[in-house]
Amino acid sequence: MGGRRAGVRTGVTDGVPATDLHPLLRQRWSPRAFDPDHVLAAAEVDLLLEAARWAPSAGNSQPWAFVTARRHERVHERLVDHLARSTASWAPTASLLVLNVAHRWVDDSDLEYSEFALYDLGQAVAHLTIQAQAMGLASRQFRAFDKEALEVELDVGRGWELVSMTAVGRPLPVDESAVRRPRRRVDELRWPVS
Repeated sequence: MGGRRAGVRTGVTDGVPATDLHPLLRQRWSPRAFDPDHVLAAAEVDLLLEAARWAPSAGNSQPWAFVTARRHERVHERLVDHLARSTASWAPTASLLVLNVAHRWVDDSDLEYSEFALYDLGQAVAHLTIQAQAMGLASRQFRAFDKEALEVELDVGRGWELVSMTAVGRPLPVDESAVRRPRRRVDELRWPVS
C-alpha cells in the first residue's frame, strides 16, 4: 500500500497507481476550513453552473436548480441562518454556498417527475465540484441544515425539493481535514453476483 500525507494522495491503492487517476480526481478533498478573505467573481459562479448544466440526465430533463449565495450577498445570510451547528462552524467562511434543488414532482400533483431526479442532481453537483477543483478551489457537500425552515424561508414551490448544499472556496493551507479518510478498496465496490 502506498502512503498518505496531508492533502496529497500518494502511492498505490489496490494495485492501481494513484497517478493513473486524473489529477482533478486524485487531488479532490472536502475541506472544513476555507479562506474567509477569498471572493468569487460572478463570472466564476456562472462557470460552476455551466459545468453543472452539462451533466447528463434522464431524457435530458435536467431536473435541477441551484441557489447560489456568495458570502457578501443577502441570500448567503439567509442560508447561514438555517445551518446546523455542525456546519455553521465552518461553512459560512466558504466563498460560495450552493443550495442544490431537485425537481421531484409534477407541479400541482403527487406524480413523481422523474425517478432519476436525485441521481441526476447528484451528477450535476459532481460536475460543479470537479469544475471547482479545476479552478483551484475546493468544495464540501453537506445536508446539515434545517430543510423545512429553509423551504419556508425561500418559498420553494411544489414539485421541488431542497436536497443538499455545497460550500465552495479556497481551502486554508493548514487544515486538519486535509488528511484524507481511507477509502473502500476497489474490490469492495464490486457487488457479488452469483
